Amino acid sequence: MTVSTAALTASDTLRIHAYAAIEPGPKFIVLGGVHGDETCGTAGIERAVAELDDGRLRLLRGQLTMVPVANPLARRRGRREGERNLNRLFEPSAPGMEPADYEARITNLLCPLLDRHEVLLDLHSFQSAGEAFAMIGPRDNTGTLEPFARAFEEGQLALHLRTPRVVEGWLDIYAAGVAQRAGGKPVDPVQVAFGKGTNEYMRSRGGYGVTLECGQHEDPAAPGVAYEAILSALRLLGMIAPEPGALPPPKPSLLRLVSVVDRFHEEDQFVREWATFDPVSRGDPIAVREDGSVLHSERDGFIVFPNAEALPGTEWFYFAVNSDRDLTQQPR
Repeated sequence: MTVSTAALTASDTLRIHAYAAIEPGPKFIVLGGVHGDETCGTAGIERAVAELDDGRLRLLRGQLTMVPVANPLARRRGRREGERNLNRLFEPSAPGMEPADYEARITNLLCPLLDRHEVLLDLHSFQSAGEAFAMIGPRDNTGTLEPFARAFEEGQLALHLRTPRVVEGWLDIYAAGVAQRAGGKPVDPVQVAFGKGTNEYMRSRGGYGVTLECGQHEDPAAPGVAYEAILSALRLLGMIAPEPGALPPPKPSLLRLVSVVDRFHEEDQFVREWATFDPVSRGDPIAVREDGSVLHSERDGFIVFPNAEALPGTEWFYFAVNSDRDLTQQPR
């Protein structure tokens, strides 16, 4: 049900900070608070805004836009979603159609904003314990799911965020999960579209984007990770002065998502408390279903986004393996 106008408050206003240098340059947008319980991106953005406003940080060229809280209703309620996940089905409502829910109304405001930019940094955090990491899109391709031609630029942005790990393969595995839930039947394009978020939208508009998972929701270091990522991206794009004596970014571990496992029943339980990027070997037990059957790892790899509180019928955890992709190599 759509949130009524009467139910909205002043705190549901979408606050947007925009800066434009006299010298032309890249058009860069940073989002925080796409999920209401993820506050580190908001804190990082507000720190950068304060430094731009008081002159400690100076924009040399281009245009910079920052949205500290992209989902005000979810933030006001202190939970991941207002009415649904804003980072799914991220596309404007069809012409003449009323937005289906609160998040659709927000999407209708954010999409035209993203349309005016070419680079996106979307700042998030996650529920389980674990280190910060970046998520990137596909390699250059001309396929139908997510055609793309700016993988090198996107990879460079991920590298310069200096996280120990970078993860690829989100939309492919989301689509595979949809097909899995349909029992192998032809996939409904609308269901796959529900897996498309801010970065997928940016790529569909000819730009590129990286999601930075800054750490666990309550990690006191996460706001600093978000802030430093904003500065690193601005330096890479030549929008602020370079850092004197800065070393080249270290080469991160690159992982590829290969599967997603759903939770079927509220009695389904993990065999232990997993953290994102916990390694497992082939044959290791991961979880026990309500009927007593044990889920074992089918290969060596890593647990990603384990969610012990997942609702039945939703994603329980993802599985990743080492990737052969090299983000430092330009395409030939």
